[in-house]
Order: sequence, then C-alpha cells, then structure tokens
Amino acid sequence: MQVLAVDWSGDGRAAHRRIRVASAAPGRLLAVHGGLDRAAVADLLLARAADGPLVAGLDFSFALPAWFPREHGCADVDALWSLVEREGEAWLRACRPPFWGRGPTPQPPLDPARPRYRATEEAARADGFDPRSTFQIGGAGAVGTGSLRGMPHLARLRAHGVAVWPFDDAGPATLVEIYPRVHTGPVVKRSAEARRALAAGDPRVPAALVEDVVATEDAFDAALSALAMAEHLEELAALRRAPDGSPEAIEGALWRPVR
Repeated sequence: MQVLAVDWSGDGRAAHRRIRVASAAPGRLLAVHGGLDRAAVADLLLARAADGPLVAGLDFSFALPAWFPREHGCADVDALWSLVEREGEAWLRACRPPFWGRGPTPQPPLDPARPRYRATEEAARADGFDPRSTFQIGGAGAVGTGSLRGMPHLARLRAHGVAVWPFDDAGPATLVEIYPRVHTGPVVKRSAEARRALAAGDPRVPAALVEDVVATEDAFDAALSALAMAEHLEELAALRRAPDGSPEAIEGALWRPVR
C-alpha cells in the first residue's frame, strides 16, 4: 500500500511554498517533497490512487463542530463541504464569530451550546495534546484557514471515489485526518537542531533524506506522520465509518493509532 502524509497550508497565495508531501513504507521513509499547491496535491492523490492501494493523511480539520452544520441546515458532511465551498472565503474575509484570530475579532466567550472543539479534539486534549479550534483562522497554531480551504478538495476527491474516513469505510484509496504532534512526540519542532537530532537518530530515515526532513517544520511533520502511518497499515485498512448519529459522523475524527 502507498502511504502519503501531507502537511497542508491555508496560505492564500503561496501554499506551494509551505506544503510538503512525504511517502513511506513500513520502517522506511521514501521521499519528502514540496512545490505543490492545494489543487496539485488533490491531483497527485487522484493519480496515486489510480496506481494502486493508497492511504493518505492530511493535517487539516475535515469538518466543524456539530452545532455549526446543524445551525446551517446541513444534514451531512457533503452539505457542510458544499456550504464551505460557497461561503468559506467570505467567512475568512469577515472573521466574524464563531471564527476568530484575524484582525480585531477576539476569541468568543465559552458557550456550552456552541463548543469550540469537535469531540475528537476534546478527546485529544484529554490525552494531553493541544489541537486548536477550527474556528481559529489566525494566530499561532491556527488550522481554520487551511481547513476551510481544504474541505472543498475533500468533496472533489470523494466524488472521484476516494474514501474519506470517518465518513466512509476505508477503501482502495482512503484519506484520514492527522494531527502531526501525535506522531512527532514532544520534540521542539521550531528548533532545526532538535529536528535534525531526531531525524538523524531515527533508523527509518535514510541519511540522504535527513536534510529534506529537517528543512522545515512542515517537512518534518509530513515525514514523521508518514512513517507512523506506515507502521499501522492493517489498522488503517480496517477503518470503518462512524455510526449514524455519532458526533464523528458529521464532525470527522483525528486518526490516532490504537496501539
């Protein structure tokens, strides 16, 4: 099975400078490369899916907290993605609640009826991780912009037969949502020296690829995520869609290894 991990970007003009795609096999990193924008990544995934079985991890939120699609009349994730394609850029420009982090818009006060986090993010936070709210579209660690600009590509890929977990059972080609911090461990990623020490000491990373891995935080995240996915191919191939009515059926879920 082909294994890819994509460190995504929400950059409006220069996403190709940030995005990194890594490929791996069990126990070995195969490649890390950049230069692709979001549309080109989707094209690559479709081409690789045509080549044979594929699982790819993308590091952006596949959906939003359940109350948001519900308040917008979206019965399923397809309707949500269509809404995002129509309205997402306007949301980003206006940055009105529940979105925040850009311009003068402060983080809205806590509202139990409109939580900031999806159930999967709350579970990760309970386990000591710090995923950010998809409603945060600016500031350190923000994932919202990349997510809103990523969801329409999920719709396109799914329309071409690519399974998107947890909305679908795993298939010959499957996309999963990843959170790279799960796979990198507690390394200080902003430090090139720390990235190099970890990569150079990892027997799964060929010496010829160390500099590619440590060149940027994005490359590092993609590489370590691809290696982690390659260690869990049976688990990834056995993924099943979320039960109807569960939060994950409309919100999506982070893929985290069971073991």
